[in-house]
Amino acid sequence: MSTTGLATASPRLISLFTGVGGLDYGFEQAGFETAVALEVDAACCANVRKNRDWSLIERDIHQTTTAEILEAAGLEARSVDVLIGGPPCQPFSKSGYWASGDAKRLEDPRADTLDAYLRILREALPKTFLIENVPGLAFKGKSEGLERIQAEINEINKSEGVNYRLSVKVLNAADYGAPQLRERIVIIGDREGRTFTFPEPKHGSSEDLLRHHSTWDAIGDLPEAPNEAGLKITGKWADLLPTIPEGQNYLWHTDRGDGHPLFGWRRRYWNFLLKLAKDRPSWTIQAQPGSATGPFHWNNRKLSARELCRLQTFPDDVVLSGSRNEIQRMIGNAVPSVLAEVLAWEIRSQLLGLEGRPEKYALEPPFRDDCPAPETLAKLPAKFRSLIGEHEAHPGKGKGNAAKNRRAA
Repeated sequence: MSTTGLATASPRLISLFTGVGGLDYGFEQAGFETAVALEVDAACCANVRKNRDWSLIERDIHQTTTAEILEAAGLEARSVDVLIGGPPCQPFSKSGYWASGDAKRLEDPRADTLDAYLRILREALPKTFLIENVPGLAFKGKSEGLERIQAEINEINKSEGVNYRLSVKVLNAADYGAPQLRERIVIIGDREGRTFTFPEPKHGSSEDLLRHHSTWDAIGDLPEAPNEAGLKITGKWADLLPTIPEGQNYLWHTDRGDGHPLFGWRRRYWNFLLKLAKDRPSWTIQAQPGSATGPFHWNNRKLSARELCRLQTFPDDVVLSGSRNEIQRMIGNAVPSVLAEVLAWEIRSQLLGLEGRPEKYALEPPFRDDCPAPETLAKLPAKFRSLIGEHEAHPGKGKGNAAKNRRAA
């Protein structure tokens, strides 16, 4: 990696809810050292150990004291350069938002992980910290998670004599070099009260920005037919996928699309039969997809482990093992590492006073000029012709069957 004035200092971090290492790999590229990582999932831990020699605590965060974490890191309170982590986000996800109606999501026991992060923050008092989560953490009218963080930070400042100040922004990873459309809320705090300025997007659709990285940029050099089991699509809709163009989903086969009217408009979830387009970024990689849940490869198959890692901008030396479902889950729950790399360089420069910024981010894929034309569409199989006809469109937000069932419950 080419840098300008890169200092030799290696700031040290504590990583909570490490998963398979998405955040850590990005910070690593900015010269940070993971002094200790904490993760409860066995498959994630096995892969972290396989790929890195970080000190790793494989345990539930609720059963782990801050003293144990600091001891494993070889650090003392107030000496940690940065605390990073993304508490599990199910209560604050879009699906959790709609499923919970007006209920407080902090009542969901899975939100206890947020309190666990804040406990360790209070007791370790790092110089800086980063929390990432789904944008739903700050939905208008549903921002109790963000409000909980701010209230606890206020208490920490009062009781510990520090001056943490929050800087909060929703970022799309594609705007910062990832070949994937993936929004995350990022919360960054500094113990001395310095305000963190989020970097401006480098990629986008306006003329003064570079184009977004495409899926082809990320995986165009990989084999078209990976030597990997479990990539064939199965199930009721498998033979319909080849009739859908790149960059489209089931909406192609509605009365508002250019295919056959097989479905009602917006009667299915967005990722149903969703296919990647070579010349555009990927949609968000799902952690637990169903048999017909994309995004799928333009060659009408599931994405390989290496392709998934590339779309999540993991370093190429990271090799994941496990079942197909485990690998998909680990990658789908991770943060695009190039987004973490961008933020790590800014934390390093703005808040830790360390010189050096890269001329190019190490985990950003190259731009490729050899993007092929879209694949040829298959004809509609005879077994789906019975579906051709008139289908009722979705009646609108809050009027569908799911909303009716929630109100009736």
